[in-house]
Amino acid sequence: MADEPSADVRSVLDHLSDMDRPETHELSPKRAREAARELGADDPVVEVGTVTERVISGPSRGIPIRVYEPASDGPSPAVVFFHGGGFVYGDFDTHDPVCRHLTNDADVAVISVDYRLAPEHPFPAAVEDAYAATEWIAANADALAADVDGERLAVAGDSAGGNLAAVVALAARDRGGPEIRHQALVYPVTDFRASETYPSYEENGEDYYLSAADMAYFRDHYLDSWVHPTNPYCSPLAASSHADLPPATLVTCGFDPLCDEGIAYAESLDAAGTPVTHRHYGDLIHGVVNMVAPPLDVTGGREIIEDIATDLREALD
Repeated sequence: MADEPSADVRSVLDHLSDMDRPETHELSPKRAREAARELGADDPVVEVGTVTERVISGPSRGIPIRVYEPASDGPSPAVVFFHGGGFVYGDFDTHDPVCRHLTNDADVAVISVDYRLAPEHPFPAAVEDAYAATEWIAANADALAADVDGERLAVAGDSAGGNLAAVVALAARDRGGPEIRHQALVYPVTDFRASETYPSYEENGEDYYLSAADMAYFRDHYLDSWVHPTNPYCSPLAASSHADLPPATLVTCGFDPLCDEGIAYAESLDAAGTPVTHRHYGDLIHGVVNMVAPPLDVTGGREIIEDIATDLREALD
């Protein structure tokens, strides 16, 4: 681990401090959603081939999806993307830049899924939507207004979305679901059972954008019963087996409360014989893949996206 965050991370942290923004855990879910949208409101648009939206069938309502198609000739492999935001906030627009960069860098069609959010829709609503969307895309790629190859399929996500991508991979194995060729998990939540026992929660629990108090806030909104944390579709690290899963890219950052549980998941995959590329960025913080445009501009955020894109290209080629 680096002794200090990178210079551009420190600049971002200083900028956020100067803005005197409330901590996420101090906000209502509604205000947290507004604040997340405001933070990236001025991000410049990265051009891709086409962007379309539609609503697909879901377990209890239609699920909105946004399809980013590269400018290259198709059919393009499909990457089903789940946004972060602690299961409480996040939407198409908060993660529009990362989806656009990933589309271009990996030369894939990225399908962003607008799953239901807590606390209005606690666990397992997000999981049900994420899995249903992946199933639908695998079975109905030819129905999309894009040139997408549903047989070359991966899942990806950051933070809460990384949790959902890991859970979808587990569920697809357990349920005989879609064949997923790769899972790209960016600083994922993997263990709700006793998160605070991981040393990285104490070491990085304050002053590095995502705090331990924020994670408690997200957990309390997402999980409405003490029963849920041991469910592997809530805490993928709790699964009885991590064998026979899609090859994974797992990203961890040195100044992130979630660092240790991400490392633990990478180690569990590896021990079970699931191929895993663990990409660790010692001087970065949680959330950097969304910090790829001024004033929140971290070179490492683009590096992570480019590295994930390399792994996806190799897996889906």
